[in-house]
Amino acid sequence: MSPLRLIFLALAVWGAIHPMYWFLRHMAETGGGLSGLIDAWYVNASTTGLTWDLTIAAVTLTVWIIAETAVRRNWLALVAIPATFCIGVSCGLPLYLFLRSRPVT
Repeated sequence: MSPLRLIFLALAVWGAIHPMYWFLRHMAETGGGLSGLIDAWYVNASTTGLTWDLTIAAVTLTVWIIAETAVRRNWLALVAIPATFCIGVSCGLPLYLFLRSRPVT
């Protein structure tokens, strides 16, 4: 595996673990569960702006994944879409780049 692919994979793992740690910590501290976490994303203008920024980036990444997957026939790369929306762009983008950069057989 190339060094670049290893970097993409490491970033995908980091992008899955690190944000999830903070999400779970917030839910444990507040006891609000997922709905409390989502409410926190809109607590002020700053967090609302960041939430919309990441939402737009996630939608853009999804469109790109679908468009490229249709052309490249790299169906495995579609797993980056649920990773993006269930974990975050910090996992979905490097995961897609990792899957996209695999050797074509």
